[in-house]
Formats: sequence, C-alpha cells, structure tokens
Amino acid sequence: MKTATKTYQMYIDGEFTDAALKETSQVINPATEEAISEVPKATIEDVRRAIDAAERAQKSWEKRPSSERGKYLTAIAQEIRRNADALARVISEEVGKTLELSTTEVHFTADYIDYMAGWARRYEGEIVPSDRPKENIFVYKAPIGVIAGILPWNFPFFLIARKAAPALITGNTIVIKPSGESPNNALEFAKIIDKIGLPKGVINIVTGSGSTLGDELSRNPKVGMVSLTGSYSAGAAVMRAAADNITKVSLELGGKAPTIVMDDADIDLAVKSVVESRVINTGQVCNCTERVYVHERVADEFIGKIVKAMQAVKYGDPLAEEGLDMGPLVSKSALESVDQMVKRAVEGGAKILTGGKPAERDKGYYYEPTVLVNVDNTMEIMREEIFGPVLPIAVFKTLDEAIELANDCQYGLTSAIFTSNVDTMMRASNELKFGETYVNRESFEAIQGFHAGWRKSGVGGADGKHGLEEYLQTHVVYVQYK
Repeated sequence: MKTATKTYQMYIDGEFTDAALKETSQVINPATEEAISEVPKATIEDVRRAIDAAERAQKSWEKRPSSERGKYLTAIAQEIRRNADALARVISEEVGKTLELSTTEVHFTADYIDYMAGWARRYEGEIVPSDRPKENIFVYKAPIGVIAGILPWNFPFFLIARKAAPALITGNTIVIKPSGESPNNALEFAKIIDKIGLPKGVINIVTGSGSTLGDELSRNPKVGMVSLTGSYSAGAAVMRAAADNITKVSLELGGKAPTIVMDDADIDLAVKSVVESRVINTGQVCNCTERVYVHERVADEFIGKIVKAMQAVKYGDPLAEEGLDMGPLVSKSALESVDQMVKRAVEGGAKILTGGKPAERDKGYYYEPTVLVNVDNTMEIMREEIFGPVLPIAVFKTLDEAIELANDCQYGLTSAIFTSNVDTMMRASNELKFGETYVNRESFEAIQGFHAGWRKSGVGGADGKHGLEEYLQTHVVYVQYK
C-alpha cells in the first residue's frame, strides 16, 4: 500500500515557512523506494534569515537564568515521550532502521535532553588566586553565541539533541540543518518546540542541499561554532569554510573501528557483541565494529560462530515486518557503494564466507549480512569505512601485532577488545590510539561519557561534562579592590 506523501515546512524565527524560491525536494523510503514527503529546498537567503533570527534571540536567551532554560528542555523531552511512537515511525520510514531501534533512539533523545537540562545548576566557572594583593581573578563561562548544527542521517533525531541541548542550556541559540536523506524527523521536532512555546529564534531548522547550506553555515561571520557529524570529507569542507572567520568547529567524523578478540576471550560474548555492533542500523554507525582481528588459536571457532550469527540476521521493511535485526541501507548510492567495496575486496583476494551481494528483493536497498576473510591491512576494505553490514576478519598471533594492526589507521574514533586477562585489558586501554575503547561489550557510548575521535575522526567531542564545555568560552575578569 502506497504511503501518502507529506508536505513539510522549515522552521525559522518561530514560524513554519517555505523556501524563498518555493522549491522542494523529495524524501525516499529506502525500504520501498517510494517518495514519502516534500520538504523545502532552502536558499542561502533562507539560511541567513535563520542565522539572523538565532542572533537576535541569543541576546535575550543567554540572559535568562540557566534553570529557566532547563525548564524548556525538560518540556521538550516530555513532549517527545508523548509522541514517541509516531516519531519512531517517521524515523524508520525515512532512514530504514528497525522500528525497535527508532523507538530506542526517540527515548534516548528525550533522556539526553533531560540529562543536559540537569546541568543548568552545575556548570561553573572558577576563582583563581592572583599574584597581586587585593585582587581576585574570576574565570566566567560564557556562551559562544549562534551555533550551527549540521546533522547526518544515521541517528538523525538523537543528533538534534546532541547539538541543541548543550547549546541551549549554556545560553546559545542554534540553526540546525538535517541531512537531505532524513529531514522529516527534524521538522516533526520543530512542531514539538513550537508547541511547548520555545522562544522564537532559539532553534531554527533549515532543509536543503548539504554543500550549499553547510558552506553558508560554516563561513557566515555571525556563527560562533559549527558542530558537524558526518564524513571526513564533509568535516574537511567545514574546516576550510570556517577558516576565514576562525570559527570554532566541533567535528565527529568517520571511523574504522577495530575489534580485537584474544584467545582467552568469551567467544560467545564476542560473537554476540560484534554482530550486534555490525548490523545495528544496517552497519551505518561510525563507532561500531568495522574490522576484526582474532587470535589464531580461536580463529576457527570465532569465525564459524560469526558466520552462523550473520546468516541468522533477519532483515526487511521496518514498517511492514516484525522481529527484524536490520532494515535497508539508506539509499541506492549507499547500496552501490557497499557492493562495489566488497567486489574490490574479492578482486584483491578476500573470500566471502556468507552474503556478499545485494539481497534479492523486489524493492528496497538491502544488502546481505556479509563476512569476509583472507583480508589484511593493505586492503581498502580494512582501511576505509564500509558503512554497511559487512565484516572483514583478519587473524593475528600476538597482542603486539593486534595493537599495531588496530592502530594502523587514519581514523581514531572507537576500538574494542575481548579478553579475560586484566593485564591485556590495561595494555590495550593504554596503547590503542582511539577516542574510546570498549572492553568485553558492544561498541556504543553513554550520555555521561565523552564521544571524541582522534586523527581524521574529528575535532572536539560530545556528551557529558566535557561535551557541554564545547559550547562555552571563557571570560576572565581581574578585580582589584581597596
């Protein structure tokens, strides 16, 4: 049954609005290949209008007590929970993730907003001793001003909160640009902030071309910080555009997360965690396992169990089928990219143990859960982000070798190790060169942690106390008294 096409408007300065040129673009359901919505295609003029609105609103927003700003965030979180089922369906329809995962994302988003609201009375400055008599040095924490939040499509609803919640609680305002693949959920979010009465201009949402709008958001002198989650190439483009104004950037970029499985690991736990980490959101997660190094003494057992587990993965249309582990890839181009990468790996000597091709279905961008062996670190499949349900596995002999192979990468977002030896755990924790390391668990971060990449995986970070401080700058005041 064909889904009725919805029509959305952007949200600028507290008003729902069309684009200046009245142009729109279609959003496609990746499970059915049907158009599900029409959204405005913003111009640079629209983006500048949103930035101006945010700049006007910021002056009064930062003067409100932080506790009052926190109450607005709490109201947003409550309204999200009231609409959780409908929001989850919107996310699944435009992104293709399972309804269970979309529902989890919605509730996690509400929890994240509540967590950041709780910082209203907790973030603080300092008093520093002076070298002079009768002088105090105060270090104030001040908002940056207007924030630009540029979002990806893989966790689109949560990423609204990851950028907007810390921005708002610290006195900033924000212009959000969702991905062209997944704008619907952001425009549903706009209805929520409109309903709870968030002051106009505090959050603005514009939709349209990533390169055009992202470039303007990054180089506009009224923007104080650009926070982007996306690819390395997108992050590099933002840095170049922001350079002229020395605009602060916070970038969460790609990953090529290694998982090391030692010979003393709980193999069943490792298999379960790696498979969950690889097929969640159809493998389209920057911090989840992208390559595995398994000790030669347990390689046969581990690989045999991984193959069976991947063969048991159930996939299909998230809104038409139940009990799914994953849905389709987000787009036709994503499907083609994954398929071509696997084909190049096979041409280079890799062996397919299961999967290895697009799924045979009438509609949708589905790729079979895939396991590859006979791979090494010289191959593209072990060096570049796959972003699909494909798992390449290599074998190692020693921990030194495994750590060296894991670190041999241009990315440095997350890593993982499975072992029962505390000495091995500590060595890996100290020697793996990544922003995060997961020990004996799936690769997914916590609200109160700090999600930050090394090398080409990013600049700055998100979540917890340290993520909140990304949205603050210091103002030092020297006070002499008689």
